[in-house]
Amino acid sequence: MNRLLSLLLASLITGMVTAQNAAPKYVIDRGRLIFHENIDKEQKKLYTQPGSYIRGYIPITKDETFNGQVRFAIIDEVDNMQMEIEMDSVFKDNEKKKYLKGLEILVKQAGQGVKSRLFTAALVPQMVKGFEASMELDRNNKGIDPVVRENHYWVGKTLVDCFSYPENKGVPASKDILTIKYLQLYPERTMAFLKTNLNYPKRDSLIAAEARRDPRKVYDFAAANDALARYIKIHPDPVVKVVAEMASSKSGQLYFPFIDEIYRGKISFDEIDKVKGNDLEYYRLMVKVRMQHTARMIQRDTPMERKALVERMENKARQFYISQINGLHNSPDPVRFKVLEPLQPHELYYLCVLGEDEIYTSSYRGVFKRIIQRLKGTPTDSLFMTMNFDYFRKFIKMAAAYNELDTLLKLMPDSNATVLMKSFMFGLERNTSLVNVEDAVDVADAYSSIFEKNKTLAANMLEEARQNYDRCQRNGDPNGQKVYFIEKSLFESADSTNHTDISKILGIPPVYQVPYERLLDTAGRIVQQVFFYGDEDKDGQNSYANFMTLFRNKADWAITENPDFVTIKSTKGKPVWIFANKPLYGEDDPDAKAQQKLRAYFDDKGLEPSIYIHRGHSYHVKSTLDQVTPSARIVILGSCGGYNNLNEVLMISPDAHIISSKQIGTRTVNEPILNAINTSLRNGRSIDWVPMWQELSKQFTGESRERFDDYIPPYKNLGAIFIKAYRGVEDEE
Repeated sequence: MNRLLSLLLASLITGMVTAQNAAPKYVIDRGRLIFHENIDKEQKKLYTQPGSYIRGYIPITKDETFNGQVRFAIIDEVDNMQMEIEMDSVFKDNEKKKYLKGLEILVKQAGQGVKSRLFTAALVPQMVKGFEASMELDRNNKGIDPVVRENHYWVGKTLVDCFSYPENKGVPASKDILTIKYLQLYPERTMAFLKTNLNYPKRDSLIAAEARRDPRKVYDFAAANDALARYIKIHPDPVVKVVAEMASSKSGQLYFPFIDEIYRGKISFDEIDKVKGNDLEYYRLMVKVRMQHTARMIQRDTPMERKALVERMENKARQFYISQINGLHNSPDPVRFKVLEPLQPHELYYLCVLGEDEIYTSSYRGVFKRIIQRLKGTPTDSLFMTMNFDYFRKFIKMAAAYNELDTLLKLMPDSNATVLMKSFMFGLERNTSLVNVEDAVDVADAYSSIFEKNKTLAANMLEEARQNYDRCQRNGDPNGQKVYFIEKSLFESADSTNHTDISKILGIPPVYQVPYERLLDTAGRIVQQVFFYGDEDKDGQNSYANFMTLFRNKADWAITENPDFVTIKSTKGKPVWIFANKPLYGEDDPDAKAQQKLRAYFDDKGLEPSIYIHRGHSYHVKSTLDQVTPSARIVILGSCGGYNNLNEVLMISPDAHIISSKQIGTRTVNEPILNAINTSLRNGRSIDWVPMWQELSKQFTGESRERFDDYIPPYKNLGAIFIKAYRGVEDEE
């Protein structure tokens, strides 16, 4: 941004603060003073006030121009409308009060909507502009529905609320418009809407569309015992009929992965009934259908409920196979891997790629070994062809991570190995977008492993990244240029002798350091939240007990606790506050209730954690991620650092530094890492990952060193850095 624009924005923002806090330069009627004061109170909630520790509802972004536009609209333009309403010589007293009350509603709903993430601050200027246009229509006894029709749902919804008391003549028409906009914006709420509005004129088309978009949702409503369920069961649409029949069966959920095949007449309910009680045969049927789906996708024929099939496959792979071989890690191989004996290479293949977040290193190597054995000398590249290259980048990434890539490549002709790795690097631009960067992330993660173990292959990958970048440049493909510029920059940064400043090159915040100031809240504290879960196997309870040994009876820390959570505060050095819920176990999820009470405590005290730590099984991680806020700067995921979880964290907090592990977390590594972080913070030092990791590595030997090497520090997490850089580049555009 040029200096002139920066100065203009600085003066603009200074003017805004003055306008908001200074006395108005016009006389306010005593009877309307309370209306103006209420608007001002709502405005003050929008931004953090000087000297306050309570965060404002509207976050400040990196884009100063955008920040200025939003603030100008909701502060200055609203102030100006207050003045115009108050000074208008035509308006009667009741009219002025009506519009001032409407402005209060506007400011309140704009702030609360942004805070609760119903919509982004980008809609706020539209709301203000819409209010001004609606007020002009209303004063001329015209309906506001044209303004509602032209704007986003949340703009229209807010305007209807602003002009409902007394009701503008266009409100009834506006509500009809909003219904359509609402269902377009939130199609997943269609069935809930129809449950209370069954006579809605477009019900048939809505149900038929929803049965194709989300059959499971229609299934859930068809399984009820009410008027909507009865109507679904007589609906004439063929897809709705299949869903309704499933909903009438006790085994309906087991049919879901095959809904497309049932609809097309390729599989019957009876065929599924024959295998649904047999874990092996049911898994086999799902693998067979998944392979058929992949072949269809190549022909651009997209099956329904592909996601449901993959989710069910993933659950079966983890619960029936991976949990068994992980749990028997101390048993002899013939005992440990007996459950895998009936599986063919393609069935074992899916165990690997779908079990990425849970499979132990030794379990993976056992599965990989059996894939190779059961290929019986067939070149390994034939496996990828059999799979139609489904998840092939993830399979290669995992082979690299577990040091099996050389074996994989040596068991195919050299020329085919070369083509495979070229394919691994080629075409990433085709399916990389803001909502899906998984393949590109797998490539980045693979390079991180390959660079440490196979310099020749790493050099070839770097050259391929450069050639693909040149190809996309020649073809004028901007997305391809972004993807491969980031990949080649990441690859080059992996070699420390290049002295590459990856943050500067990619235009992202530092990846080697988290500045101390970035971790502070508005009161100068560093707040951490640790998530524990009560488990039947006592894993969470034991983890909590181990965690507390870091602080109990230590002069540097003071502990207070209540039945739901514990508070740990530093007694020496800088203020570091750590909060952890207790791993309560029992009916009705007492651990979840403890976390809710801790969140309520944060809200009441104005606390926002900047460090989040997940301690627990991978199936608990979704609950943790649902509670992470944009204030996160460091997130420790343990063994739950697969693509989906990385992606989720960075959607919430794009600048977060993530620590993850290839294996299940272990106390012998977790505690030294947490201790190193907390020591730096108490001493008021920034977190410098490279020297910290170097010092930590000296503390481990033997098996514990192998465990430590499975932990991935933020600066080596090339997949996470790719996500940050790609979204950063996209945001700039």
